[in-house]
Amino acid sequence: MPGRVFNKGFTALMFTQFFGAVNDNLLKGVLSFAVATGGIWADKLGPGGQSYVGLCLTVPFILLSGLAGQVADRTSKRTVSVAMKAAEIAIALVGLVAFLAGNLWLGLAVMLLLAIQSTFFGPAKYGIIPELVEDSQLSQANGTINMFTNLAVIFGTLLAGPVYSAMVPENGAAPRPWIPGVALLTVALIGYVTSLPIPKLKAVDPSVKLSFNLVDTYWVALRDMARGPLLLVATAWAGFYLVGMLAILILPDYRDLLQVTPTKASVLLGILGIAIGIGSVTAGLISGKHIEPRLVPVGAVGLAIFLGALGLTPLHYGLVASLLAGAGFFAGFYIVPLQALLQHLSPADERGRFLGTANALSFIASSVGNLIYLFARRFAGMEPNRIFLIAGGLAFLGSGILLWRLRRLLIDPSLRHPDNAV
Repeated sequence: MPGRVFNKGFTALMFTQFFGAVNDNLLKGVLSFAVATGGIWADKLGPGGQSYVGLCLTVPFILLSGLAGQVADRTSKRTVSVAMKAAEIAIALVGLVAFLAGNLWLGLAVMLLLAIQSTFFGPAKYGIIPELVEDSQLSQANGTINMFTNLAVIFGTLLAGPVYSAMVPENGAAPRPWIPGVALLTVALIGYVTSLPIPKLKAVDPSVKLSFNLVDTYWVALRDMARGPLLLVATAWAGFYLVGMLAILILPDYRDLLQVTPTKASVLLGILGIAIGIGSVTAGLISGKHIEPRLVPVGAVGLAIFLGALGLTPLHYGLVASLLAGAGFFAGFYIVPLQALLQHLSPADERGRFLGTANALSFIASSVGNLIYLFARRFAGMEPNRIFLIAGGLAFLGSGILLWRLRRLLIDPSLRHPDNAV
């Protein structure tokens, strides 16, 4: 196993993940602006329409993550990664057709297809990290992957605003519907090229038989995870995605709330992503060559405070940006140790299956976030910024309960000893 984190294989994985996340967020951002208040397709889905875009992204992860985990254990994770990047190119071509035709429904189908390929890439991506770096480097590797993922979220999100504005110019110029499709295709091609240097690896367990009984697959995995603290760790990790999805859905509406351009609204999402990346890298540096679970409660408290403040403070662009930065920074402290614990506590021969199930939990939580947003906007008539109060309250209550249940693990000294820990 390589002796340094930034070896050829891990570096290739970082960039492959980066460009995949760029495309996910670029498409989601463009579609969200199109269906949000003031968008060209706002009348097709009604208030809270971006929640349907979010569900297209999350539902495949719920239904297929268990199967994806089995595939990651049965097949070389490098093979899975390259194949999914090739599939992304074909999906981007369909996206080009969708935007040229001005067809929202085909655009949503492309979002669904992109989510399916990301579902199968996920367990391979996270499962391959321990095969590319030493155990003592997992925290640093996870912090770096999270940083690159959030840089990709930033880049894709920031790109979404200008791409949408170029597609539907506000100065009366002719629409250019080809721009989003060409952007998706370009990013997909680059992502495929960056996946090729990932080293060839053997399958962890080629004897794994694929089970298409999704309920049974998850039930068995959840039962096995519940024998130790792994299920609680996965649930705490998933909680971040619930409140994170709420934030992502709320921010496109700030275009109307703050009376700003789509580009400036996308900058707010970018600030959140940058802050998560900085928080993730900081958490990785603090952890060093071991896991530092005591960062988790610090991150949980900070995240809850800043999210709640976003729901109470006046609508001022600079203030909103500052509070989003604070929420993102503490989010990094929360997710990096939990992610390292997921990998550390998962047996090597079942890591793909367990991480696939944890992935499914995170997307179930994201889907719940979509439904909460849809209910708050369409049925409760809440202003978008007030929904941050729900996010802050859930972050405080949910993380508090789970962290209390995990208190022994969070203070386990063996995890902080370089010789015994990850």
